[in-house]
Amino acid sequence: MKTTINLAASVLIIVFVSAYTLSLTSCSKETNVAPASNIQKQATASIQSDAANGFTSSEKFEISFSFFIPCANNGIGEDVFFEGTLHETFHLTTNKNKFLLKIIDNPQGITGIGQVTGDKYHATGETQQVINQSFRNGHFSGTYVNNFKLIGPGKGNNLLIHENYHITVNADGTVTTEHYNFSGVCK
Repeated sequence: MKTTINLAASVLIIVFVSAYTLSLTSCSKETNVAPASNIQKQATASIQSDAANGFTSSEKFEISFSFFIPCANNGIGEDVFFEGTLHETFHLTTNKNKFLLKIIDNPQGITGIGQVTGDKYHATGETQQVINQSFRNGHFSGTYVNNFKLIGPGKGNNLLIHENYHITVNADGTVTTEHYNFSGVCK
């Protein structure tokens, strides 16, 4: 039985292709083409059209969320309310054959307060997404890696989450590689 790309992966592809299209329309530059009599300038223009284009942005924004930490409160667990700044770097590289999208998020000064104990927690870690897409044959691969740590006071109050996902899809929509791993450990 042939495995094909699911709806979530289709939506992901549409989002990233839309981001790519937006980057092309907002970051494009016009190039004057040399007259036909000037062969050297035409060759230079042709070489430039094969060159990669890149776009990088770096943003910080305020977030707030509640998260249940099962090892908090002497192992009974508790909800912890977090707020602070999340830093995101977004990088897109394209050429006429493919694009590469890389997004990295990391907390900066995100702290939380236990709703039962009042204990203070710190959010650390990094979340990274990498998407490769070919324009020639539609081949697609994506990787998501999340190392999320909620660090509390004393021993046994830290929640360490590691999550990764990878998918590779052929041009015909057949999923050739897909794996998901998740671990959540209290330390």
